[in-house]
Amino acid sequence: MSTYAIGDLQGCYDELQDLLSLVGFKPERDRLWLVGDLVNRGPKSLEVLRFVKGLGDRATVVLGNHDLHLVLRAEGFGRDSKGDTIAPILAAPDCDELMAWLRGLPLLHVEGEYAMVHAGLLPQWTVAEAAALADEVSAALSRKNLYIDFLENMWGSKPEHWQDDLEGWDRLRVVVNAMTRMRFCSKDGVMEFHAKGKPENPPPGYMPWFAVPKRASRTHTLVCGHWSALGLHVEDRLLALDTGCLWGGKLTAIRLEDRKVFQVPSRQPAGPWAD
Repeated sequence: MSTYAIGDLQGCYDELQDLLSLVGFKPERDRLWLVGDLVNRGPKSLEVLRFVKGLGDRATVVLGNHDLHLVLRAEGFGRDSKGDTIAPILAAPDCDELMAWLRGLPLLHVEGEYAMVHAGLLPQWTVAEAAALADEVSAALSRKNLYIDFLENMWGSKPEHWQDDLEGWDRLRVVVNAMTRMRFCSKDGVMEFHAKGKPENPPPGYMPWFAVPKRASRTHTLVCGHWSALGLHVEDRLLALDTGCLWGGKLTAIRLEDRKVFQVPSRQPAGPWAD
């Protein structure tokens, strides 16, 4: 059995099939880990959702910011963003079923020495603490009498940092922002949401979230995506896998058992590398 962790898909269904063919993926034998952002901006988001959902427990998926944007739009919140390609999902006969499945996905998956999250973890969080916080968000998303209120209050960039005494929507919003939107933060865990460039060019006073000294989550290898300008970035305790397939880059998989990297070229036209 092999486990393949794969970077952001964002509707790149054909490239996913190319990659699975390259690695010889067999669902009866192998597993996929998907770092979130299954949908949006790319051409075949509906096909991606149906395929991944159909894999059942052979696919382990965490939610990304574009996945949450889709859930919001399906409930009538927010507004269309430039470049959105989610209309076919919203018009699909199985939209409600797909949205219920998405809402049931976690923000963080922990297994053995690995922890998978879409964007990152704040430096003061241990993996165990982050998992408990992710469970709080999952509970809000899964409760029929609560998730609409949560969605209405989920987006926003305040507060910018974690405090143990945070409550209510502010508490859950910080967790969502860290795990699905963060790239740069300060050494004290204050998040910056505007810069999307390369990690070597951080805003003054900030650094890549994974570069904060004594980050508490270094007990595990973090598997993540979200940051196409970072590209494939492999360290002892970090596997960052967003290689900009949507923007004409590559779609990347890494086999967790031996860290062998597999890549296929994008079929999308080259464009600006942003998320």
